[in-house]
Amino acid sequence: MARKRSDSAHRKVLDAALSLFAERGIDGTSMDSVAEQSGVSKATIYKHWKDKDALILEVLADVNGLHRRPSFDTGHTRDDVRSALAYRNPEGGEAHQKLMPHCIAYSTRNPEFGAAWRHMVMEPPRRELRQLLGLGVERGELVADLDIEGSLPLLLGPMLYWYVFFKGTKDKPVALAEQVTEAFWRA
Repeated sequence: MARKRSDSAHRKVLDAALSLFAERGIDGTSMDSVAEQSGVSKATIYKHWKDKDALILEVLADVNGLHRRPSFDTGHTRDDVRSALAYRNPEGGEAHQKLMPHCIAYSTRNPEFGAAWRHMVMEPPRRELRQLLGLGVERGELVADLDIEGSLPLLLGPMLYWYVFFKGTKDKPVALAEQVTEAFWRA
């Protein structure tokens, strides 16, 4: 029974933290307010997370679906790249969209957090695309001398730009992923 209560408390803290960070920003949210909104004691929160940065990083991993990201390897590189670019955690929700600008601002003031965020949130999709492009080269679907590292910003840049400046409609990332993938293949 204790494990269920612990899991429940953990979830309550993550949900409360997401809501508060999205509305107030990271600097504007205290661990006291997370404890109050979640109904979980601050002592219990500190048993799970050493500080606010550790909490926000777990919130980011949770809303980005990093622990449950699907595999994109159907054997068709073009389709897999498109799917990987278009993927959004279906459970991310509106709070996730509100949270991202706060994370960008916070990471400019806190380089250590920014590095951890990039490593945890941005690197897995980069690694995934790097692997998919390598498979495309091996399969002969892409040119043998493809500059894989140079290709990553060409694929991810437009997606990130849209996400930061134009996030709005649900289907826009899918349409943009299609356009970006097709432009990359033509080039």
